[in-house]
Amino acid sequence: METTIKSIATATMILFAVIDVIGSIPVIIGLKSKVGELNANKASLASMLIMVVFMFIGESILGLIGISVSDFAIAGSFVLFFLSLEMILGIRLYKDEVPATASVMPLAFPLLAGTGTLTTLLSLRAEYSVVSILCAIIINVVLIWIVLKNIARLEKLLGVGGVSVLRKVFGIVLLAIAVKLFRTHAGI
Repeated sequence: METTIKSIATATMILFAVIDVIGSIPVIIGLKSKVGELNANKASLASMLIMVVFMFIGESILGLIGISVSDFAIAGSFVLFFLSLEMILGIRLYKDEVPATASVMPLAFPLLAGTGTLTTLLSLRAEYSVVSILCAIIINVVLIWIVLKNIARLEKLLGVGGVSVLRKVFGIVLLAIAVKLFRTHAGI
């Protein structure tokens, strides 16, 4: 696995589709209205820390229980498949509770660095170099920070219809990625 601009770009797009910060704008706006200001710096850094730590120790944890990264990638492809169905069909399969305060916990985890993102990171380890994935994480954290800093402007710019269209487009991309991950690691 070598690090190329193509591998960085592909890993970045995969993470971008899974993190779905654009599709999360309505949820972020809802959190902001419930608790007031959101700290973009803290949420972005916490998201990055969660992703990087899990990327490195997640494989060790799997090894302790006898699961390979390929096994995890196949399981992850199912998670990505269902996440993409949520995005495309506009349904909610995964239920996340939002506590009364939106500090780092509900915003950084599970919204931005949630189970889909963590599953994807380990799945990416089976196909891409660590450097490519780290670059993808950094690029996505910068994008998360930009969105969080400009949430009010983005809400006005995209409107409800624009957010819906973006969510469906990234849902289809994510569905194709889920199929590719499954096919690659299942030997089909």
